[in-house]
Amino acid sequence: MDYRLAVIFTIILPLILLIWALVEKLEAITHLLIIYWRVASLLMITLYLMIAAIPIGFICAIASRILIPISLWFWVDLNEEIEDMQPSPLKLTLTSWRWAITVYNAIGALIFLPSLRCAFLGAEDLLADPGCRIWLDPPWMYKEIFHPGWNPPFLGFLAIVGLLIYVGCFAYFVVIRLGRQGRSATGN
Repeated sequence: MDYRLAVIFTIILPLILLIWALVEKLEAITHLLIIYWRVASLLMITLYLMIAAIPIGFICAIASRILIPISLWFWVDLNEEIEDMQPSPLKLTLTSWRWAITVYNAIGALIFLPSLRCAFLGAEDLLADPGCRIWLDPPWMYKEIFHPGWNPPFLGFLAIVGLLIYVGCFAYFVVIRLGRQGRSATGN
């Protein structure tokens, strides 16, 4: 059920909101959603780590649940600009989605927390543990639908490369850009 909710809250709804904001030419919402997609890309990396049953995927899963809500509420300038907008269906939908995904991620992180121990198991123990294995079954079904015949270790290699790029970009943001910009998304 968690994976089904994730598809709705983390892919379908933000994609609709981004398209809607682009059509309406609302820069603050568009900018916020682009930031969201950058942060939420960790979810896709996590999915591919889980396909390969790489234990660090469990750390990425919890990290994404923490980083996504932060990315949606962190920016003072965007929050003020969105708050100052005239009431509209898009503004209401965005605000509702922000709160819903925040609650969803907070509850999800609490539920997922006991599974964090899976990140510290060896490959054989990870696959043998029913509490860990339950989190791997949906990614394996995803692989069978979208990547039949692909080698899971190769998909895991791609995920590791993606994770290294993600961590590099995140480190650059935290060390350099955050120091210069503070909580301003536009750098003003």
